[in-house]
Amino acid sequence: MKKLELYIHIPFCVAKCAYCDFYSMPVDNDTKSDYVDAVIKQINRESPSHSHYIVSSIYFGGGTPSSVEPELLMKIIDNIRIKYNLAEDCEITVECNPGTVTKYGLRCYREHGVNRLSFGLQSANDSELRMLGRIHNFSDFCDSYQKARMEGFDNINVDLISSIPGQHAADFKKTLQTVAMLKPEHISAYSLILEEGTPLYERYAAGEDLKLPDEEEERVIYHMTAEVLAKYGYRQYEISNYSKPGYECRHNIGYWDRTEYFGYGVSAASLMGNRRFSVIKDIKAYIKSPLNCYTEEDILTEQDAMAEFMYLGLRMNRGVSIADFKNRFGRHIENVYGDVLQRYCGSGHLLVAEDRIMLSESGRDVSNYIFADFI
Repeated sequence: MKKLELYIHIPFCVAKCAYCDFYSMPVDNDTKSDYVDAVIKQINRESPSHSHYIVSSIYFGGGTPSSVEPELLMKIIDNIRIKYNLAEDCEITVECNPGTVTKYGLRCYREHGVNRLSFGLQSANDSELRMLGRIHNFSDFCDSYQKARMEGFDNINVDLISSIPGQHAADFKKTLQTVAMLKPEHISAYSLILEEGTPLYERYAAGEDLKLPDEEEERVIYHMTAEVLAKYGYRQYEISNYSKPGYECRHNIGYWDRTEYFGYGVSAASLMGNRRFSVIKDIKAYIKSPLNCYTEEDILTEQDAMAEFMYLGLRMNRGVSIADFKNRFGRHIENVYGDVLQRYCGSGHLLVAEDRIMLSESGRDVSNYIFADFI
């Protein structure tokens, strides 16, 4: 059976962070309950057309899924189990914010098959957390993290953000070391991007000096991250992701490998065959009519699909498979991207090892420019 990944968007949070441009908002409990009912209606409508798939991962993202009563999230999981064929080792992840999890909630997750948590820590420095508009401090994270361990979770990711206004490489190094000593199985480390429409962006656009790192310091932070985490046993397997052996995020790898995925909930995106589409970004309209909720459909050409294969696959350290490209598209990769490959292999930014093409260390520094040349 073909693999399918499921993404469920939970657009609720206690308060909007200063850097967040995801579709999320604080709401009352009745709205949360109505929303979950709408998601289940959407699942009941769409799942019969997916009977020939086996679900390899389920990912609850947000927003803050852990801010919702656990019974509501588990209603969704229980319904998915009825409607879908789940792999025996299906990876089921719930994103959590420190301070929003309880022992009862974590126990409820475990009893319903959740086997991976992703904590949005972002920084071990409380002043940096205040800059980002986070609702928690580092002590709150430690408390939530220990509760998760006590409830038996042995696959935990911690999200971190670098290049926070006023932050220097030494500051982020301290956060990396602090978190690594807690021994989570996975660490994601992203550089802050000021997205238009967010409070931080508005401050920057108004001329406030946010003391952002320059390009050179960002490069130093990037290489330092890999070096520091390697000393604690974390292997970089993707541009922004590091794990202990065997704990790579299956859901994310599926995305970079272009495994088909279906998104449930407001603003959720899907890739099915050569179709990309998403759900409307209007929670009231979605709750009212979850069965007529799609927008922004794109039909991918073969050229689109080949480009995605390259620039998504090259994000991973293992790169892309020459044989897999031929199997998927019936064409030799050199015949399609020969000029680009020759240019960047010649400059040392791409490497070829047996069947695989991958970014070199210097290639990761200019990865966005390389990816653009495949589009």
